[in-house]
Amino acid sequence: MPHQSRRSFLRHVLLGLAALPFGGALLSRSAQANELPRLPLDNGQARALDYVEVASEASDNAAWAEGETCSNCMFFNAENNGCQLFPRHSVEAKGWCQSWAPKA
Repeated sequence: MPHQSRRSFLRHVLLGLAALPFGGALLSRSAQANELPRLPLDNGQARALDYVEVASEASDNAAWAEGETCSNCMFFNAENNGCQLFPRHSVEAKGWCQSWAPKA
């Protein structure tokens, strides 16, 4: 076994520790891109928030305004069509719910 100096060993350990956050970020980014099942319309939270898959169908809702869709809502994740309000489900990009908020 070749002789390894303490300085060389410490350098390798520190480089490995410095690379950990980058590896974690890559893994979490790919995990978020997993395909999510579509939000069922009979979901309790979807009904409570008046979720519809086509925004214009919500025109009778007092909170609805022209141009509001899931795709331009701050809770929408375009990578997997996920919504922070409906964890573990994807939503229709053309959809709408009464918790719509503009993207920052």
